[in-house]
Amino acid sequence: MQQVHFISGLPRSGSTLLAGILRQNPAFYASMSSPVAPLINNCLEQMGAGGEFYTFFDDQKRKEMCRALFDAYYRDKKQHQVLFDTNRIWTARMHQLTELFGDYKIICCVRNPAWIMDSFEKIYRKNPFDYSRMFNPQNRQTVYSRCESMMNTSGTVGSAWTALKEAYYGEYSDRLLLIDYDLLTQYPERSMQLIYQFLDEDIYEHDFDNVAYDANEFDQQLGVAGLHTVKKKVEFKARRSILPPDLFQQYSEMAFWQDTQGTAANIIAAKQESNKSNIL
Repeated sequence: MQQVHFISGLPRSGSTLLAGILRQNPAFYASMSSPVAPLINNCLEQMGAGGEFYTFFDDQKRKEMCRALFDAYYRDKKQHQVLFDTNRIWTARMHQLTELFGDYKIICCVRNPAWIMDSFEKIYRKNPFDYSRMFNPQNRQTVYSRCESMMNTSGTVGSAWTALKEAYYGEYSDRLLLIDYDLLTQYPERSMQLIYQFLDEDIYEHDFDNVAYDANEFDQQLGVAGLHTVKKKVEFKARRSILPPDLFQQYSEMAFWQDTQGTAANIIAAKQESNKSNIL
């Protein structure tokens, strides 16, 4: 029987890179964000109390419809023993996933939020004459308005951040593995060993010098060239942030996973102790 797991977490934190690495294993299927989560959500809206046909459905039928939708989408991937579906909203839907899949796990890619905002800003400045759908004329004006729009609760970063925080402190937090982008890129082999251990799967020897993944067509539709482009070699490159210092400080304080109290989540991240970083 095919095992189903999920990839979630924060944007610009390595989820596409992780999918590119995982899919080297012929037993695994992984990709960039899929439409399955929003499709299921839209289906539930139609079957819910606000829908015209609410009385035609009971809880069991709703559950079966959601699972059937998932199975139909991945019908052509049955040759893979392990399937990873990627979407940042899954961490806010763990109560549904528990009913639908039972023994699933979620790998959550995280990163210092200041560097996430920096990464988005860097991409924005690389495309100076291509106004993407990520911003509207009002919030596109300055780095401050762009960051604020992305970090509000319905924004690209804020919605993912609140969903992850909900899961991190929720009743299913033991199903989570948070992996920091910096450690994944600095220590890819050790990071993948820990991921395989978390998934209870046999180790596969990955090639970290030849990771292939590209989604140019999807990025072009958004007007954000390079958003999902993965470089062949997994490596960490230090650089200076292009954010103003006050913004960088503000968002750096939002890395709530540095506090391991009140959660059963598994974490692969740098922990600050006496100015030293440790892999947990």
